[in-house]
Formats: sequence, structure tokens, C-alpha cells
Amino acid sequence: MPVRIRLKRIGAKKKPFYRIVVADSRAPRNGRFIEEIGYYNPTTVPTTFKIDSDKFQEWITKGAKPSETVKTLYDKLGNQAN
Repeated sequence: MPVRIRLKRIGAKKKPFYRIVVADSRAPRNGRFIEEIGYYNPTTVPTTFKIDSDKFQEWITKGAKPSETVKTLYDKLGNQAN
């Protein structure tokens, strides 16, 4: 089962809010997921990004691949977020 760490969009129209989830890559974007490990809110100034680094690293060692967006956010904001 190919596993990805990706964003799941929630929130109202024009007011995005994302949860960072571990999911099967074949599942729909807002569909079934394995575990929620954080969230991202791009509407706040500065943007709010919170992720459980321990769980993120644990899933990476298990073979999960982060999406490009999650990888970029983690590299940019992950150091300050925890």
C-alpha cells in the first residue's frame, strides 16, 4: 500500500484550512486517512503550521512519502513550528 503524507482540505469556501494526514495514495483528497499528524492555516498572518515531528519522522521511516507541498512546508516552517 503506497502511503503519502498530504493535505486534507477543510474549511469554508475562500477560507481554506488544511489537516496534514497520512493516507493511502489511492484514497480521495478528503477521503479516508490513516492518521492526522498536524494542520496548516494559510489565512492567518503569519501562517499557522503545526505538525507532530515525531510522528512525521516515524511515518517517513515506515516508507511514507510526503507530498511536494507538505515537504516544502515542513522544510520552510517545520523548524519554527514546534
